[in-house]
Amino acid sequence: MSVIVMQFITLDGIVTDPDGSGGTPAGGWAFRHGPGTVAGDKFRLGSTLDDGVMLLGRATWQLFSRLWPERDDPFSARMNAVPKLVASRTLTDVSAWANSKVLDGELADAVRRERRDVVIPGSLSVVRALMAEDLIDEYRLLIFPTVLGAGERLFPAGGPPAYLECLSAEQSGAAVLTRFGRAAR
Repeated sequence: MSVIVMQFITLDGIVTDPDGSGGTPAGGWAFRHGPGTVAGDKFRLGSTLDDGVMLLGRATWQLFSRLWPERDDPFSARMNAVPKLVASRTLTDVSAWANSKVLDGELADAVRRERRDVVIPGSLSVVRALMAEDLIDEYRLLIFPTVLGAGERLFPAGGPPAYLECLSAEQSGAAVLTRFGRAAR
């Protein structure tokens, strides 16, 4: 079982509002490079999406539950079919998106119990909580040629060091998909 983080990210490490749904002044930066840069399986999940489970925070789940169920292309069918765990203390009704379930118990404990690969799209609060528990195995970052200068960073200043190794890097439209895994300890 692996825990895989997927993030749209700028050159300066910002992950805030890539699609513009948050209404931030610089929001929508990922989509400025055209829809092809963000469409489909840009994170190269392949069978991981078919055999694993997706873990989302409340805000990301709410956004995705408004977008994905209405789509009918092959990748959207896979997104809609994957089991989804929602990390939320306030959300109770997750019927808006098929195969969704509110996570039982504490986040880190639930991830440790999971026997399938866990894929986390966005969901910065979930990612940071799992970082603190040293539970992230891989980061798949779609890096855009954009510098924002302000916003939430994936790896915040003053946070603990992260020692990673580059597993791969490939151009994907205007962006570069990089895969980083835990470095040998």
